[in-house]
Amino acid sequence: MGFAALPASAQDTAQPIAADPFNFPDNFDIFGTEEVGERSATAVVNGHVITRTDINQRVALLTSASQNQFSEDDLKRLRVQILRNLIDETLKIQAAQAIELPASRAEVEQTYQQLAVQNFGQNPERMAEYLNSIGSSPAALKRQIEGEIAWENLLRRNITPFVNVSAEEVNDVLRRMEEARGTDEYRLSEIYVNATTENRATVLANIQGIMEQLRQGGSFAAYARQYSEATTAVVGGDLGWIRLPQLKNASLEDAARSMQPGQLVGPIEIPGGFSILYLTNKRQVLMADPNNAVLNLKQIAITFEPDVTQAVAEAKVAEFDAFVQTLRGCADAGRAETELGASVVENNDISASRLPDQLRNMVLNLQIGQTTRPFGTPQDGVRVLMLCGRDDPEDSGAPTFEEVMNQLEQERITKRAQRYLRDLRNDAYIETN
Repeated sequence: MGFAALPASAQDTAQPIAADPFNFPDNFDIFGTEEVGERSATAVVNGHVITRTDINQRVALLTSASQNQFSEDDLKRLRVQILRNLIDETLKIQAAQAIELPASRAEVEQTYQQLAVQNFGQNPERMAEYLNSIGSSPAALKRQIEGEIAWENLLRRNITPFVNVSAEEVNDVLRRMEEARGTDEYRLSEIYVNATTENRATVLANIQGIMEQLRQGGSFAAYARQYSEATTAVVGGDLGWIRLPQLKNASLEDAARSMQPGQLVGPIEIPGGFSILYLTNKRQVLMADPNNAVLNLKQIAITFEPDVTQAVAEAKVAEFDAFVQTLRGCADAGRAETELGASVVENNDISASRLPDQLRNMVLNLQIGQTTRPFGTPQDGVRVLMLCGRDDPEDSGAPTFEEVMNQLEQERITKRAQRYLRDLRNDAYIETN
């Protein structure tokens, strides 16, 4: 649902956690019995009321997207974070209205319809039914869309015109990229949450809960949209293709350097807060991207009886694996049909990027005529892929002057946007209970 990719990393916007100005004692008592996290989570932001229904409907949007079970503690942390997000969203909408640049009803409706078509194809009216069925509503989603459009309007009016990048800076980046030819470049996504000395423990517990949900299969993009406090939240936390020095933080660089595609790492404490990183892919600067290679593959597959036992299935897979090792290249693959009863399917024009991460990494390391290890399940069948041909792409050239200019501008916009949002919070009248 995002409107513009902002490839700058979230931690560029972070401010170092200041030394404690309050001189807290080492030991103290908490008076009263009510826990903050147990209070009724509602707020009034400059006169606008955020109700419990608003929060519940946003919780429903996120929990339905993750398709995981949430504990009571998870839901409590989730409600606290979503309330913060709704407060920020309200501030953005109010600020856009104040300068007469609100998100128009037509813009919101257009984006909503685009999402409906994207998710429900020829039956976009089913979106409203779905939202209501999960305990959310079209109004809740449209309010989120309104906040995103309003924020883009604010950035376009109050931030973007005042960001300047010189030709000298762009040429310096291009020169350094050429010097870095062949070094690694990473496609990363990030969830970033601000923390201060005072709320560090609470924020850490929240982000650890997010990490646990992601490990259980939660959607990284969905969590980034709801939780991340970086401007990249609107694009699911996607930082784009970057080199590690662009992260400008040693802890993030060290974590990303050791990651493999598909891996999740976090929470990582950095000045100003915590981050979770997800590595989508890796390539080399200004070199051909192997993920764009066009492959000729043969799939050899076997099936199992519906009531097959684990022991019988394992024996059949071992037999299948041993047979595959006897094949003498792609011309010999037909023997699997005649001698083993396997099915053989060929695809001679598939991009490596279309393969699942685990398979892609295996296939790209094969020589012509070699096969992957067996993969699958007794229910869906077990198969191998045999590499029969590979056409590698040409080396990629350096990005254009305009592309580098845009990236530098977006990095600066991200930094200023975070400071702008902080100022909106400081100037607001916010009551929570």
